[in-house]
Amino acid sequence: MHGPAWVGWLLVLLGVAAGAYCLVRARTGPVAQRGEARGEGLMALGMAAMAWPLAPPSWSPWLFTAVFGTAGLWALARRHLHHAVGALAMAYMAVAMVVPSQQPGHTGQMGQMSHLGPMEPMAQMGQADGASGAAAMAHTVPGGVPLLTGLLLVYFTGYVLAAGVRLVPAAGAVSGEAVTDGPVAGGPVADEPVAGGPTAVAGSGVLRACRVAMGIGMLAMLLAL
Repeated sequence: MHGPAWVGWLLVLLGVAAGAYCLVRARTGPVAQRGEARGEGLMALGMAAMAWPLAPPSWSPWLFTAVFGTAGLWALARRHLHHAVGALAMAYMAVAMVVPSQQPGHTGQMGQMSHLGPMEPMAQMGQADGASGAAAMAHTVPGGVPLLTGLLLVYFTGYVLAAGVRLVPAAGAVSGEAVTDGPVAGGPVADEPVAGGPTAVAGSGVLRACRVAMGIGMLAMLLAL
């Protein structure tokens, strides 16, 4: 991933924190949410591994490609479309790490030398030095297909905005239940526990917040691609 190292470390912390919470939620949360929380946790830890700012082994992008490609196909087979898009986006970024595109306009030393034509020896040496300097200054730009990267940016931007908007009613529901926790005239007995209760609502809200944070992390990684 390109960009400052501190951005990578922030993404690592974000992914580890979100992944740890989701995996704990997968063991202690409601049964209906455990499978989804497990998938979110594994995706968050994978995002943290890909954002690691230190130099990774040369084989790590291919490992990420295989793991996330398999996870994306598995999620697609189970009709978990968001997980499938996220996993395949991670596989795409892993491929882009090892297949960078060449900066246009730089043809290298041999291309420069082919257009020199008949020149004096000293002029040829000067042109060769200039071509060598241009080849040394030539660099590879971040890889990836711009159209596909743009589509993924649009998708995750929309997902973050939609999921963030859904967080507001969830927070209101938690506060509303906390206020009306006492006995209500004509309502159920105060000592009778309500199924789920504020704890379940709060846990679901935190899980949604983790998804929003992971969506923001995906945006940051795509922008740094």
